[in-house]
Amino acid sequence: MPKVKIARKSTWVDMTAFVDVAFLILSFFMMATKFKPEEPVEVTTPNSVAADKVPDKDAFLITIDKLGRVFVQIDDPNLREDIAKNLNSTRNLGLTDADIKSFKNAPSIGVPFSSLKSLLALAPEDQKKVNQPGIPVDTTGGELLYWIRDAQSVYSGRRTNWLIKADYATKYPVIQNVLDAFKKNDQNKFQLITKFEDAPVGSPLWTTRQKQSGAGSAPAPAKK
Repeated sequence: MPKVKIARKSTWVDMTAFVDVAFLILSFFMMATKFKPEEPVEVTTPNSVAADKVPDKDAFLITIDKLGRVFVQIDDPNLREDIAKNLNSTRNLGLTDADIKSFKNAPSIGVPFSSLKSLLALAPEDQKKVNQPGIPVDTTGGELLYWIRDAQSVYSGRRTNWLIKADYATKYPVIQNVLDAFKKNDQNKFQLITKFEDAPVGSPLWTTRQKQSGAGSAPAPAKK
């Protein structure tokens, strides 16, 4: 009896469902991803063995460059708007609704109050070209004192992450003046942003981290 031959057919897979899932995943990441805000100046932070994660929500960040210029960054645009309205009222800045809207879209500010209105009147791209001199600070806290005070009012009732990011070459008196602005507002809890480095091998902190990671203890030194 002759052997029955089975007709060969090409394999076909319906990829529609796979493509739909891929586009859903892509759309999710596009909408959920939070891009890092543009830094006002380049800052090289000192090293530290601390491993705390830098908060990226409800953050009021003070950046200090190596020249001692002080900048303020607020992560939430709506909170930026509220702080602008507070400052406009308490410091009589004369900001218009358009100025406040510009402030809402500005990720960082580093000018005295006297120059704030003229800065906000510029287009966003032109604002980036301005060489901002920094927010004035002195032994009394300077104008930074009012930034912190009005931010405290806006952040009242919600968790706030007060952050200081300074260049390793920043002079200590500038850091002290920034701390004085916090102190005069009775704000004694804040975090210093540093660059992570591992603890020295053999130190108690290094041993603790080794145990936590399950890597065991440090190897014994070789005998001569």
